[in-house]
Amino acid sequence: MNKEIEKAIQVLRKDGLIVYPTDTLYGLGADALSEEAVHKVFEAKGREYHKPISIAVSDSDMIAAVAYVDEIAEAFIERFMPGPITIVIKARSILPPLLTAGTNLIGIRYPAQDVALEIISRFDSPITATSANLSGSPSPVTINDALVPHDFAIDVGALRGTPSTVVDLVTKEIIRPGAEIEEIAAMLAEWV
Repeated sequence: MNKEIEKAIQVLRKDGLIVYPTDTLYGLGADALSEEAVHKVFEAKGREYHKPISIAVSDSDMIAAVAYVDEIAEAFIERFMPGPITIVIKARSILPPLLTAGTNLIGIRYPAQDVALEIISRFDSPITATSANLSGSPSPVTINDALVPHDFAIDVGALRGTPSTVVDLVTKEIIRPGAEIEEIAAMLAEWV
């Protein structure tokens, strides 16, 4: 697995695309700080440019480097991350505007998946965290479902398939229900 992780990092360093496992689905990863790499993600997925793309990080310091973490976000991160959650918070200008689709907000995954964390940690930078499928196609639960163009893929077998819960911590709303929804809803209710 170490050689595969090293190969994935080499591909990312050259603005290439990787398919990698998360704790929910297979993701399409590219250097989230490279406008060229992010553009390739949109092209590969056939994704419309007005739809933002989330990123994946390997620790809370990486979240703070790319986004503004207030007290509420900090408490939420401590309680629910790493895990099958995407938080939406205000982006820092270090991120390419293409990622945020002009919203100045960024969706952030901190997956509880060892291979993903190892890749991101060793790459030492966030990567894109959109599902490795063509826009509108079924979510990729196995590597064979990842029909999107890519340069390298890491196969760890079938994943659980429930998409992450997407939580907007600016508006305190659940954008997309998924894993751990009851606990998240209860915590958000405390803040409203």
